[in-house]
Amino acid sequence: EYLTKDALATVKELLPDSARGELASVCSWADDVRWHYHWSSPLHYVDTPDFKCNYKYCRDCHDTAGHKDRCVTGAIFNYTKQLFSAYQGYSPQLSCKFVISPDNLTEALMFLAHFIGDVHQVCALLLVPLNLKVWDTMIIDSAVKTLYGSDLATMIQAIQRNITDAWSNDVSSWKNCGHNQTVCPNVYASESVRMACKFAYRNATPGSTLEDGNITATMPSKHMTGLLAFSPCSMTDSVPEFDEYFLSRLPIVEKRLAQGGIRLAAVLNRLFNSEVKIAQA
Repeated sequence: EYLTKDALATVKELLPDSARGELASVCSWADDVRWHYHWSSPLHYVDTPDFKCNYKYCRDCHDTAGHKDRCVTGAIFNYTKQLFSAYQGYSPQLSCKFVISPDNLTEALMFLAHFIGDVHQVCALLLVPLNLKVWDTMIIDSAVKTLYGSDLATMIQAIQRNITDAWSNDVSSWKNCGHNQTVCPNVYASESVRMACKFAYRNATPGSTLEDGNITATMPSKHMTGLLAFSPCSMTDSVPEFDEYFLSRLPIVEKRLAQGGIRLAAVLNRLFNSEVKIAQA
C-alpha cells in the first residue's frame, strides 16, 4: 500500500513465483533458512553489552566470533547496497562480506524485508530457538485472539488506521534518513534498545524472567537483538488476556510494526524510483 508504482513493479519482478506478488508472504523466509544458511544466524540481532541501554555500531555489530559487520544493522546496510548497486548501475565496495552472492537480488530483497522487521523488534528470543518469542509473537498472538476476534486482518487494519490518524504527524519523520541516506538502521536499532530498557525490562532485576505475562525476577544476560533478547524464559500460552504488562506494551509493539512497514516501503521507494534505470542481468 505504501510503495510507489515503480517500487511495487520492481518488487513484484524480484519476488519468487511462490510469493504470488505478495512481499509479506516471504518476510519470514530469512527465519526459515537460517538453519540452512548457518552464516546468516548472527544477522538477526545486535550484541549489545549487558545492562547497556544504548546501541553503537562499532561496538555491537559483530557475530559471536567477533567478526565485524555481522549483525542485523550490518545486514541491512549490505543488502541495501546490493540492491542499490544493481539498480543504480554500478557496484560500490560493500562494507559487509556475506556468503550470499550480490547477484541474487531476490534473496537480497527477502533478507532486507526480514531484517528491517527484526531491527524494529523490542525484544526477541532469537538465540534460544526452543523458547517462545514474547515481544514479537506472544503479545501479537494474544492481541489477535483477545482484542481482534482472532482475525489478523482486523489487527492490520487497526494499525493502518492509526498510521492514517493517530500517528499521521509522525509518518514523515519515520520515513526520513539524514544526509540523504537510503536506509538508516542504526537509528532503528537505537530506538529498539532504548524501548527495550524502558518498556520490556522496566522494573526488572538481574536474572528475572518474563512468565505468565508478568516480570517475576529480569535483565537479559547477553545478546540483545533488533531488540534485546531475553535469557531463557518460561513463558507459556497462559498469558493473562488483559494483564497490565500486556496492555501497556501492546501499543509499543503495534507502533513498531507500523514503523517497520513504513520504513521498509520508504527504503524500497528510494531504491526503485522512476529515475533509476534497472540494470539488466
